[in-house]
Amino acid sequence: MFKYVFTDMCARVCAHTHTHTHTHWTCKSPGSKMPWSLGKLAFSLSVVAGGSCTLTYYLIQKAFTKTSYYQLALEQLHSHPEALEALGAPLNVHYLHLIDRANFVDIANAQLKIPVSGSKAEGHLHVSSSRHAPFQRWHLQEVFLKLEDGQQIPVFKVSGNTDHEVKKE
Repeated sequence: MFKYVFTDMCARVCAHTHTHTHTHWTCKSPGSKMPWSLGKLAFSLSVVAGGSCTLTYYLIQKAFTKTSYYQLALEQLHSHPEALEALGAPLNVHYLHLIDRANFVDIANAQLKIPVSGSKAEGHLHVSSSRHAPFQRWHLQEVFLKLEDGQQIPVFKVSGNTDHEVKKE
């Protein structure tokens, strides 16, 4: 019989027994007399891994909600009566779908498709933002609301004069 100590978060001690017809793995917690089969161990580790992936996905979504380009876009939406009327009160902002290719951020550009809904309609707030160099402020370029019925409502667009001049649609 061989003993292996795994240094995973459960700190299980696993034993490998060999008979002439079978190889059998059992694991148990230190101090416990109850053995764990390899199947139970694999299931437990998959639950831990799945939970870790879910937590990471949630934390990435939460991090996006704190970015300036996300916050600036929502400010524009909240100050646009036509868009708010089309959605209906109360306004609900949902988490980004991170696997959607419309959500793209690099060092100088950010494009988001933020799911929103209200009592009358639902849709996506499309956001385009840029900055001149890393660690500089983000500037909104364009924000528009696209409802599920296909209606598109311009919310914000940078005027052609300068990056600092804002034109509300």
